[in-house]
Amino acid sequence: MIDLSAHLGDTVRLVRRLLPENVAIETRLRPRLPLVRVDRGQIDQVLVSLCVNARDAMPGGGRLTVETSEVEVDGVASPLHGDLAPGRYVRLSVSDTGSGMDAAVQARIFEPFFTTKEKGKGTGLGLATVYGAVRQHGGAVTVYSEPGRGSAFHVYLPAETAELPATLAGTSPPPRAGAAETVLLVEDDPQVRAVAVRMLQGLGYAVLAASGAEEALAVEAAHGAPIHILVTDVIMPGLNGRQLAERLVARRGELRVLYTSGFTDDIIEHQGVLAANVHLLAKPFTVEQLAIRVRETLIGHSYLGASSS
Repeated sequence: MIDLSAHLGDTVRLVRRLLPENVAIETRLRPRLPLVRVDRGQIDQVLVSLCVNARDAMPGGGRLTVETSEVEVDGVASPLHGDLAPGRYVRLSVSDTGSGMDAAVQARIFEPFFTTKEKGKGTGLGLATVYGAVRQHGGAVTVYSEPGRGSAFHVYLPAETAELPATLAGTSPPPRAGAAETVLLVEDDPQVRAVAVRMLQGLGYAVLAASGAEEALAVEAAHGAPIHILVTDVIMPGLNGRQLAERLVARRGELRVLYTSGFTDDIIEHQGVLAANVHLLAKPFTVEQLAIRVRETLIGHSYLGASSS
């Protein structure tokens, strides 16, 4: 049983020596995470393999981010977390600003011997080994990627119940119910969109859903009643989330905006898609996280000490 953040600190120092000078690495290792029961050698190999994969996706240089966090998976959100059983998990995230992948490649990346590298440059076993090691630990691996925008791999490991971080003790529950506000949800992934619609409706919001920016503009134009908040993916085909938000805010000056993304906020800022200090919700998210971020965005306040950026 280990504290993943404390353990991976030494491994990250090893990873730094594997990176060329044109690849910067940033770590966000949250202290006092719940303990996880792991094979230390396998978990080290998981991190190294993911970082080497990210390095190879950035031949011209870029940024690599290694993060740890705690997440609560509920029954509604589990399809967004690799169909994990509900419960507490420790998440290891490795994100890059590299070449990214399309949906067809993402569907095969964990297959043994599948590789997009030139012959002799890769065995196709790195990510397959990661997948096998994580599954042996009762966890799951998910990936979020867009061509030309980079990739984010999320490893979920079951948290032990031996210790609860002091930072979570004594906190009061956040507000979960909407007040009949209308949400315009824009998400190009149909599974994520369907789950998010159910979440928002369960929280008491009226939901208008769109699969992309052009559809969202049409939905907004046809809706004569108020729309209180736009919840939109950042990276989408055609207009991106920021461009969509700019157009809608120009029409509806009081519209609040919450962005969602499978990439971390520093990666998004680095790519210049979003400015700093915007409301951003990382995918995959739970009902609780969605409830908090939507209410924060609507009333301009932070609960449980969460950042409003």
